Amino acid sequence: MPDDAADWWRSAAIYQVYVRSFADGDGDGTGDLAGVRAHLPYLAELGVDALWFTPWYLSPLADGGYDVADYRSIDPAFGTLAEAEKLIAEARGLGLRTIVDIVPNHVSDRHAWFRAALAAGPGSPERELFHFRPGRGEHGELPPGDWPSQFNGAATWTRVPDGEWYLHLFTPQQPDLNWDHPAVRREHEEVLRFWFERGVAGVRIDSAALLAKDPALPDLAGRSPEPWPGEIHPYIDRDELHDVYRSWRAIADEYDGIFVGEVWLPDSERFARYLRPDELHTAFNFSFLSCPWDAGRLRTSITETLAEHAPVGAPATWVLCNHDVTRTVTRYGRAETGFDFAAKAFGTPTDLELGTRRARAAALLTLALPGAVYVYQGEELGLPEADVPIGRIQDPMHFRSGGTDPGRDGCRVPLPWTAEPWHDAWLPQPADWPAYAADRQAGDPGSMLTLYRTALGLRRAAAGFGGGSLEWLEAPEGVLAFTRPDGLVCVANLSGGPVPLPAHTDVVLASSALDDAGLLPQDTAVWLRT
Repeated sequence: MPDDAADWWRSAAIYQVYVRSFADGDGDGTGDLAGVRAHLPYLAELGVDALWFTPWYLSPLADGGYDVADYRSIDPAFGTLAEAEKLIAEARGLGLRTIVDIVPNHVSDRHAWFRAALAAGPGSPERELFHFRPGRGEHGELPPGDWPSQFNGAATWTRVPDGEWYLHLFTPQQPDLNWDHPAVRREHEEVLRFWFERGVAGVRIDSAALLAKDPALPDLAGRSPEPWPGEIHPYIDRDELHDVYRSWRAIADEYDGIFVGEVWLPDSERFARYLRPDELHTAFNFSFLSCPWDAGRLRTSITETLAEHAPVGAPATWVLCNHDVTRTVTRYGRAETGFDFAAKAFGTPTDLELGTRRARAAALLTLALPGAVYVYQGEELGLPEADVPIGRIQDPMHFRSGGTDPGRDGCRVPLPWTAEPWHDAWLPQPADWPAYAADRQAGDPGSMLTLYRTALGLRRAAAGFGGGSLEWLEAPEGVLAFTRPDGLVCVANLSGGPVPLPAHTDVVLASSALDDAGLLPQDTAVWLRT
């Protein structure tokens, strides 16, 4: 796609960088900006258009950096602000735009605002920036409300020494901000300008539907914490949120920047509201990400996703995995191939050979769909979920589950660039990961890395990809087949055996070889030209 295209984001391939685990530039066991800068040529050769960085700000890392202590500083473990500015410029010189992550629902308990609120005491202006309340019970010993945490339903209120309680939808180290306060809105608008002025092309908004709360903070009283169809929820998807995003959009438009919202909503009409022309540009598609390896359900997810974006003219986004989700190779090799946080468990068996075959097919299926696509670091290497030893787990999801949930560290283990493991890495690499090393895969025509490089190169250069229409073709049960513009056809065989290909003039790319009879094997996808 043209490098100067104003609407690049509509069909971009975007690579997610989890800095702590991407590449270690100084040998201390933690990924850093120096490591990313050293591997920018690799990312350019991969064929992506932009890089999305999960939070790289100053943070105690109580939740992997999503507990931000200062939005204008880079955490010293990763580097400096000057290095971030160099990275943004160097990436742009290679045709790679930068997207940063903003976490507006909460800050770290080490943030200057929260420290001031604790010091100021009950009734102070400093506490108005957060949700402080007196407790219930005779002596205020009971929490003020019953909202469950986003982490395994744990409590969302923590008591401070002076007796008041504060709200945190995530960990106690992540106090929620009060978005009814003008200073909170003003600060985030200034942070957006700060990063746009440093050359970022976009901002990903974490937990985008959670910011606004009913000022009364009413109890759920036994009701589901999930959004209530047709009713106003006390803290999810409230209408006043749209005023916030309209003000943000005006700022982004000044800098030709874009927004990507993390919006988990079952109601397609309400989801689409976030994508109106004066609000967010795109939002993550979690329906597709969590869908099982099942042709009927994938087709439904694709069809419904395109339909819910169409009324507002927004492009769909497609993603198979991210820093919160079991890696695709492992998930697709399990008996239950969908993703659900509640279903994660230690020791769930998987067939990695089967999962890898399906992940290769899923890559071609995803890259052929209209809209933008996200690739999580290591997906292009076919990495499986790592079994992190219990004594090394750091994710708060594990601890807040009482140890029953393995957490998300298994998809955050540092990437294997070479067969030599990272020295004293913050999470240990499995013993068999040298087989996945990027330098070994680079020269292997049958490797996952070669498949991704080839597919992303075709997607960027060949007509028929990116934006435009999708039309379903008649296909046997268990097979997905659709046409894209310029005679491109994608066929993915999820049935129980090989199937014939539709009429075509050329096989552009296949996730695995066709069989001796020219049939498309099970768990294989192919791009055809007609």
